[in-house]
Amino acid sequence: MKIIYAGTPQYAVAPLKALREKGCDIAAVITQEDKPVGRKGILTPPPVKQYAVSCGIPVYQFHKIREHAEELKAIGAEAMFTCAYGQLLSRAVLDAFPKGVWNAHASLLPKFRGASPVQSAILAGESVTGVTIMKTELALDSGDILLVKRTPVSEGETCGELSERLSALSAEALCEAYDLIEKGDLNLLLQDEGAATFCKKIKKEDARIDFSAPPRKVCALINAMSPSPAAFAYLKGAPVNIFRAYPSEGEGQCGAVLEVNKRGVKVACGGGAILITEAQFAGGKRLSAPDIFNGRKISAGDILE
Repeated sequence: MKIIYAGTPQYAVAPLKALREKGCDIAAVITQEDKPVGRKGILTPPPVKQYAVSCGIPVYQFHKIREHAEELKAIGAEAMFTCAYGQLLSRAVLDAFPKGVWNAHASLLPKFRGASPVQSAILAGESVTGVTIMKTELALDSGDILLVKRTPVSEGETCGELSERLSALSAEALCEAYDLIEKGDLNLLLQDEGAATFCKKIKKEDARIDFSAPPRKVCALINAMSPSPAAFAYLKGAPVNIFRAYPSEGEGQCGAVLEVNKRGVKVACGGGAILITEAQFAGGKRLSAPDIFNGRKISAGDILE
């Protein structure tokens, strides 16, 4: 079965690699356009393009994929697999593939439809999340489910760490989906629309820490925003990015630093405290707990706000 693969970020590389190593006939890769990166604005290809080019797979970078349905149809692929591609598809694009378009979505649908399923699972305090392979329809993440794979969410696990595991799980799931679709072995499950939840694209302002919230909620925000866009607060007017935290015991004014030692920075919040174990101070690099302690950039009695 000849397929087209559509994906963009690093998350989508592992599934593409797995499909290629499985021996799947990948006729082409679709990805987003190159974008300027860094302070110098160097035009940089997406990770999926970089991998595809290294393997000699033809790459298409459509500004709007919905305007290229006939071009896609001419490639002659029977199905298209998508994973974190980043563009909405049109009916003409969906109809270009006789065996359908199938998406690997990083949640247990119908929970967390939309742009930030991994962050949203951590923010919601989910103990289990996973990957859903669904048949793509016009409505957002609403298609029938082909298969699901689950994985636990560990205490203190960051979005970056969970994303890496879900990327590998997506690779496994898409390889299984390929076999089922090729054989026509499709036992699809309708999504429960009444149980659907939606998540928006995360912006930097969503990552501002409210220390008046309970410890678990504060930690969920910090870990969900790590490594990007990074949860943040202000110390003496300067921003501090915080990358990992755990619930702890203690009391005091919300945002007050209660203790700094080699285990981390203990900060009071609503009804308890948190222990910050990774942070980045203005103009500096990301530091682990011992380096924060040795750097003496924050002390008991300081206020994070």
